Amino acid sequence: MSCSGAALAAQRIGLTGGIGSGKSTVAGMLVALGATLVDADAIARELTAAGGAAVKEIASQFGAAAIGADGAMNREKMRKLAFNDPAARQRLETIIHPLVSQQTLKQAAQAQQAGSRCIIFDIPLLVESGRWRQQLDRVLVVDCRESTQVARVVARNGWTSQAVEKIMGGQASRAQRVTAADICIYNDGLLLETLALLVRQLAVRFGL
Repeated sequence: MSCSGAALAAQRIGLTGGIGSGKSTVAGMLVALGATLVDADAIARELTAAGGAAVKEIASQFGAAAIGADGAMNREKMRKLAFNDPAARQRLETIIHPLVSQQTLKQAAQAQQAGSRCIIFDIPLLVESGRWRQQLDRVLVVDCRESTQVARVVARNGWTSQAVEKIMGGQASRAQRVTAADICIYNDGLLLETLALLVRQLAVRFGL
C-alpha cells in the first residue's frame, strides 16, 4: 500500500470500513482539517426521508407499510427486511443506489468547482459495490477486530451482538477491505488523540 504526493486537482479519497470501525470518526477529523465530505449514508437518508426521491418507488415496491407515519421510509422495518431477505435487499438497493450515485457525483462536482483540495467519499459498501474504485485516487480503509466492531455497535446502538454480527455478515470481510485498500488505519485500542495524529499525517499526504 502506498500513497503519492498531493496533486493540484482535488484528490478523491474513498473512505470505507465495517460497521463500528470508526470510519465516521475519521471522516469527521478529515473534514475538520479541510476536506469536503460526500457521505453516501447521509445522501441515502435524505432520499428516504419524507418527500425524498426514493420514497414513492419504495412504497410502490414494498407497500404502504414500508413508509412511516411521518412520510419517511420506515428504516427499522426495512433494515430488518433487507438483512433477512436477500431478494428484498437487492430490490431496495436497485431503487436507492442509482439515486445515491447521481447525488454523490453532483456533490463531488460542486466541491471540485468550489476549489476543494480533497474530497472524501464516505462509502460504507465501497468494496462490495465493485464500481467505485475507478472513480477514486485512493481507497482509505479503517479496520479493527470483529469483536471490537460488535462491542462498539452494541454500546452505541443498543443492538444485540447477534444483530450486529448479521449486519457484518452482509458486508465485505476484513481481508477483502484491506486487500482493496491503498491506505489502512488499524483503529483498535487507539486513544482518540493517537487516531487524530494518524489522520493529520494522512491529511498532509492528501493535500490538506
